[in-house]
Amino acid sequence: MKAGFWRSASIIAQRDLRVEIRSGEALSVVFPFAVVATWVVPLATDASPGLLRDLAAPVYWLIFLLFGMMIVFRQTASETADHRRVLALTGLDPAARFVGRSAASALILFPISGMLVIPVIVLYDYRPPSGIWLMIPVIILGAIGMSMLGTLAADVTVGLRARTSLAPLLMAPLAAPLLMSASQALESLIAGGGIILWVLVLVIADLGLAAAGVMSARALEEIAL
Repeated sequence: MKAGFWRSASIIAQRDLRVEIRSGEALSVVFPFAVVATWVVPLATDASPGLLRDLAAPVYWLIFLLFGMMIVFRQTASETADHRRVLALTGLDPAARFVGRSAASALILFPISGMLVIPVIVLYDYRPPSGIWLMIPVIILGAIGMSMLGTLAADVTVGLRARTSLAPLLMAPLAAPLLMSASQALESLIAGGGIILWVLVLVIADLGLAAAGVMSARALEEIAL
């Protein structure tokens, strides 16, 4: 890809990140709600400490999915058919827009996902296995995949009246391979095994999503216009 492509993608990503820094909604709104969601299960079930530890990882991945979708869709909510027409008039490559928006969402989602580990450890009395730092690339790859999938789902549903309902319905089942791979990586780490296989699965999934997003970007823009 040409240097102009990456420059355009960088401009889009920087724009979205500046908007997020000014509003601070991911940190001031989404993250507190995610923390409250982690607190609901211990509060509602009155489960034993052992059961809570077993529930810690599934609850984390579930919240990662739900609030990850909130972050990604909030980033793309401002895009309308009219907005796309304006971008098309500037000559912006639709694939660069996809890459830029996905990158911005991933850069927002990853630190939020990392911060969410702390309340899960505290509220569920979770004892991380040795080598838990190996999960960092897993969370990074998961955040990248979620961001691309959410951006792609938003592109497919742009201009539709039921967009806010359809986009999550499209994204949730398609995110299953990402969540399953991340979850299995943690289970393998707990069992004392390696996680390289699941990291490779995540890499392949991310590459597939990147290819799908880049190749379909122009066609989706033409449909939206």
